Amino acid sequence: MKRRIASVLSVAALAAGVMVVGTPSAGAAPGGCTHVSSSYRPTLKQGSTGAVVKQAQCLSNMWGGVPKLAADGVFGSRTLAKIKWIQGCHGLPKEGVIGSKTWDVLYHPVPDCYDPYPG
Repeated sequence: MKRRIASVLSVAALAAGVMVVGTPSAGAAPGGCTHVSSSYRPTLKQGSTGAVVKQAQCLSNMWGGVPKLAADGVFGSRTLAKIKWIQGCHGLPKEGVIGSKTWDVLYHPVPDCYDPYPG
């Protein structure tokens, strides 16, 4: 009976547009990276700055590699090396430009890259 009541309440809450505690939001970014919306994915390259670069740096840290990047919002040489490494792990051209395919990879990390991290 308790399960049925909980189920009915959950359905009613969803129908009313109420977010149920414990349900992940559709736009939630992995690793708590919340500098910008996960749907905001402009092309970034070395020299880019701002919150969206912080987002890319935060997401890239979920991939591993030592040292971790500081999420400082500046796309410098360390960010460039990390992005090229991540691109290489996924068979993407190691161009260091964050476009749509690289954003997809950043938002869906997998810890199985066998390329050595640039050190």
